[in-house]
Amino acid sequence: MEELALHLLDLYENSRAAGARCIWVNIDEDTTEDRLTVMVDDDGPGMDEQMRASVADAFVTTRKTRRVGLGLPLLAQACEQSDGYLKVTAAPRGGTRVVAVFQHSHVDRPPLGDMGGTLAIIVATNPHLDLVYHHCYNGQECVFDTRRMREELDDLPINHPQVVKWVRDTYRTSIQDLRGGEI
Repeated sequence: MEELALHLLDLYENSRAAGARCIWVNIDEDTTEDRLTVMVDDDGPGMDEQMRASVADAFVTTRKTRRVGLGLPLLAQACEQSDGYLKVTAAPRGGTRVVAVFQHSHVDRPPLGDMGGTLAIIVATNPHLDLVYHHCYNGQECVFDTRRMREELDDLPINHPQVVKWVRDTYRTSIQDLRGGEI
C-alpha cells in the first residue's frame, strides 16, 4: 500500500470484521520530534497473545477467504523502512490497539494520502459503526466523530450521498489545511 490512508482503511476493515462497534483513530504528526504516530483502537473481542505476536507474519490470518494476511505485515514493513516500528497490544477499552510509528521526515515514509476520502468510504459502507478520528499536526487538531454527526443529522442517514460527499470534501480540506497544504 502506497499511502497511510489505505493502511487505515485496512485496519478499519480488520476491526469491523472482528466485530468492533467503535474504532478510535489517532494520528499525531510532530515535526519538532520528527515523528508520525498512527494509533487505532477498537472495542472488538481482541487478539490472544499468540495472534498479537504473529501479526507481522504474512501467512497468519483469521480470514477464511484467503490464506494470507498482508495488511499488518505491509504496515510493519513501511514503519521499519522509515525508522519506525509497529506494535499490537490489547486496547484499554477491550479489543485491539495498533500503533504504527514513523520518522516523519524519512524519505521512505508513505504519504498520508486522502484521509477525507477514506473517512467518506468508511461512513458510506459501514453506517452502523462508530468512528472517532482525531488528527493532530504540531498541536493543531481536527476531529471527526460519527456519534456526534448522527446527533446533528436527526433522521438523515449518515451514509446518505450528500452526507458522504460533505464528509469527504470537508475533511479532505480540513486535514490539508491542518497540514499546511500537504497531503
